[in-house]
Amino acid sequence: METINNGIKRIKRIGVLTSGGDAPGMNAAVRAVVRTAASLDIECVGIRRGWQGLINADFTMLSTESVKHILTRGGTMLYTARSEEFMHPEGRAKAAATCRMLGIEAIVAIGGDGTFRGALELSREGIEVVGIPATIDNDVDCSNYTIGFDTACNTAVDCIDRLRDTMQAHERCSVVEVMGRNAGYLALYVGLATGAMAALIPEHKYDFQKDIVELIQTARLAGNTHLMLVVAEGAGSAVDIGRRIYEAIGIEPRVTVLGHIQRGGTPTARDREMATRMGYTAVKALYEGRSNCVIATKDGYIVELPIEEAMQMKKHLQMDRYRIMQTMQLGGLKEVLQQDL
Repeated sequence: METINNGIKRIKRIGVLTSGGDAPGMNAAVRAVVRTAASLDIECVGIRRGWQGLINADFTMLSTESVKHILTRGGTMLYTARSEEFMHPEGRAKAAATCRMLGIEAIVAIGGDGTFRGALELSREGIEVVGIPATIDNDVDCSNYTIGFDTACNTAVDCIDRLRDTMQAHERCSVVEVMGRNAGYLALYVGLATGAMAALIPEHKYDFQKDIVELIQTARLAGNTHLMLVVAEGAGSAVDIGRRIYEAIGIEPRVTVLGHIQRGGTPTARDREMATRMGYTAVKALYEGRSNCVIATKDGYIVELPIEEAMQMKKHLQMDRYRIMQTMQLGGLKEVLQQDL
């Protein structure tokens, strides 16, 4: 580093990595980091394969030319991996040594909670860090929104719309399992957007007889020929739920597990725009002398949060979406409102 006029040490070289599960928009964030760094005369080193790559010195020099045409691509050009070795002090010491060997003064880490925990530990080794939240699960507690969530939702919605067409033709009941790990953000958002009969989420305990069996029976009596149930992977197995429905009422559901298809594909405009803003803000913070923070969203604004504070935060699912879904099925608001009394 060198000192600039206002007394802040000017950063000369940063590293950028993606870690954990891939999310559409990660490439857009990498691009923003590299281009913003270049505009400020900061060199950028791409660390391949996440924290393990930092341990192994698996790197490539990045320039504005090397990140051309990646804005529209899903996945991550830097690849991603999980590292058992980085979880131990010896592994983190190796990673810090790699930073010093390469002259990397700060790391921009793009990923989820696990990525941020790694960044926090690396900061304790004397390396400055900035985190950018990117996971389709939207389960980073310190941020209202994470890169990749919107694309994953749109992918799931498109798949379910297609399923609905063929299932309705055959008068079938559909059970669709979406990702989300231990959070129901994806399932609830997608369920509401597709007009699903119900969404089973980890945050809300459900009664199989009341919330599934009776709901199906009521819908069938009302003349509905096709029923859609969305299940968050953290709330149970769609295969198991489909089997129980058949055993309870004799209707044989068609079960679809969308799986990793939700992680791929071209990022939406929202994810590209959000990733670009977050990548820009991360580098700007480092240039202005701020580090060891997470770039998050709050009430629609991009904010910087101290990483230790960010890791202590808890985010709660907005259950108003759940009540809205119930209202859409009940055909009226009165019963839903009575549940809140």
